[in-house]
Amino acid sequence: MLKGLIKNRKIIASLMVDDFKTKYAGTQFGILWAFVQPVITIVIYVFVFQVIAKANPLENGFPFVLWLIAGMIAWFFFSEAVMNGTGCLADYSYLVKKVVFHIDVLPVVRVLSAIFVHLFFVAFTMLVFALSGEKPTLHCLQILYYMVCTVALACAICFITASVVPFFKDFAQVVNILLMIGMWICPVMWDYKTVMPQAYHWILRLNPVFYIVQGYRDALVEKIWVWERPGAFAGFWVTVALIWMAGVRMFERLRVHFSDVL
Repeated sequence: MLKGLIKNRKIIASLMVDDFKTKYAGTQFGILWAFVQPVITIVIYVFVFQVIAKANPLENGFPFVLWLIAGMIAWFFFSEAVMNGTGCLADYSYLVKKVVFHIDVLPVVRVLSAIFVHLFFVAFTMLVFALSGEKPTLHCLQILYYMVCTVALACAICFITASVVPFFKDFAQVVNILLMIGMWICPVMWDYKTVMPQAYHWILRLNPVFYIVQGYRDALVEKIWVWERPGAFAGFWVTVALIWMAGVRMFERLRVHFSDVL
């Protein structure tokens, strides 16, 4: 399948752009809505935690709201990518029914289409950090690596979720609920170092999304390089490989039935 995805990279790139454009087609402001939402989301969370809740800085003195935003942009990218990929077969049912079309590119296309908004989200976050006195460093370049991690994990998961939706359409709503719960489990909204005893931190590290969220914070807040966490690096990619193999096997076994149930 990987060879097939590489071979069809031009098709993937074309569909990725078209998918992003058609998502906001027919609206008055078009794709502008894709960039307005991230800005409003950040402003709301800054207002709630900084103005209303008056959240205290972290133990190292770093502003809590900036730490929060660093984790949010990672989670929003992952959750949007998974939700996009989960419903790809139903949304592109006309392509699924074409015998000659390689439908295995669809989950990848929908995951990659989330990159456009995420790039703007990252740029806006950098601006917020700079205006707050936290100038970007070379560590921020690691965000590109963690973006690759997010795409790999989201694609692996979407081969599983996309395979289920044609047979159980309510599963997309189940995934949405699981993502809402996952935002608190990762954790994105609370500092696990101060809330959870250190003896239980290993439980959080079992979650591959935790590696991504923590990675964004390593790049923007902690200033820690990827190679300084070799165990987390190995554990993440082994987990992704296992999920990917399970997802591809499931997708390949069920693909002959997709056109019949869509």
